[in-house]
Amino acid sequence: MHYTYNTSGTCSTKIDFDIVDGKLHNIVFTNGCSGNLQGIGRLLEGMPAEFAVERLSGVSCSGGPTSCPDQLSRAIKQAING
Repeated sequence: MHYTYNTSGTCSTKIDFDIVDGKLHNIVFTNGCSGNLQGIGRLLEGMPAEFAVERLSGVSCSGGPTSCPDQLSRAIKQAING
């Protein structure tokens, strides 16, 4: 299933991704640090969604309360929990 998540508090403004059989696919961030965010998407391609939530939840950026990886974890949690 395809999901779109509008981020908050980060340079990226939106995250699109798919979850198929519990695994992440096609993660695309809109705006933000392109190279780093493409890297995150490639590293997580085919990984279990729950694994990504565990690894990325709580990551901060420059001491702030959230980051692009943290926002992805929130997006995945929302997708999983409905």
